[in-house]
Amino acid sequence: MSSKVKYTYGSKKASTPHAHPILSPSPPVSDEASPKRKRPLQEQSNILLKIVQPPLKKLKTPIKRGNGARDGPKQKTLTQLHFCIDQAILRACPRCGLSYTKGAPDDESLHRTHCSRIEKGMEWGREEEKETVKSSVVQFASGVRLKDGRKGRIIYFKADVGGKIGQKLTSLLATINLTLSSPPLTPDILRDSKAYLFLLPSVTSPTREKIVGCVIAQRIETAMAVATPKEYEQANESSFDIGALSLIAVDSSTGLFCDPKLLPTPLGVSRLFVPAAQRRQGVARHLLSAAAETFIHGCPLDPRKGQVAFTQPTGDGKAVMMGWGGGEVRIYQE
Repeated sequence: MSSKVKYTYGSKKASTPHAHPILSPSPPVSDEASPKRKRPLQEQSNILLKIVQPPLKKLKTPIKRGNGARDGPKQKTLTQLHFCIDQAILRACPRCGLSYTKGAPDDESLHRTHCSRIEKGMEWGREEEKETVKSSVVQFASGVRLKDGRKGRIIYFKADVGGKIGQKLTSLLATINLTLSSPPLTPDILRDSKAYLFLLPSVTSPTREKIVGCVIAQRIETAMAVATPKEYEQANESSFDIGALSLIAVDSSTGLFCDPKLLPTPLGVSRLFVPAAQRRQGVARHLLSAAAETFIHGCPLDPRKGQVAFTQPTGDGKAVMMGWGGGEVRIYQE
């Protein structure tokens, strides 16, 4: 009886080594169909590049288009300017008296700072009071009454002082020079000068005082006498040309002329300043009288005898000079 043979295991197929899907050769072609050929060198290099070169990464931030597109550098914000030929660009502030160019950023910034300093005024506080003994600050008078009833005091010291008081005086002189359009005082002038300040009690703080007036007095040698209106008319009758007159024009707009002859004069006032809000109260007169009385120790000076001189006063300064000195105050070259 014939028995059938059962196979419990299937026959294994011959295994072939693993090959790369791209590098694996194409299905075999019978020799009869076409002869075996090698791949060209260029084709092999292209295949290797595809394997080695990694794929390009996508940009994390896509380029925005439309209104938010940034194709080029951001442009600066431009300011539209207009020409206004029917109005003057040079303005004079009625509060601080400073002339500035409207529309110029530097001029307007300078005017704001200067105007604020003039309106608020500078203060004399504890920092300066602590150095009064070291800086030889002298109190000339206290309880000095002004026309509106307020009372203050007058102090004076050397103009070349250092420390906190010197810094305060430097800031004050910078404001005064800017207001009067005057050059800064040289170290030689400050060395021969004294500063006189009028102080009023501050409303906001009992330990601080407000500086409402300043006079800088210096030692001089000679000055010129101011010509009277009659002398000016006599000189003007001899010649129709003002340039040919024997008088020196200090300020032709205010009619201030001087005799060129130099006369001995011991005291010169190089700076006189009172804020506009504190004027017509007698501050300038009190300061000038204190300077004339104390500048030369033990030798009071009389402005009505031609012993005091001003340096090229402004219109308001000329009025103070004529009223305080009775028309006898002289003019000197700074």
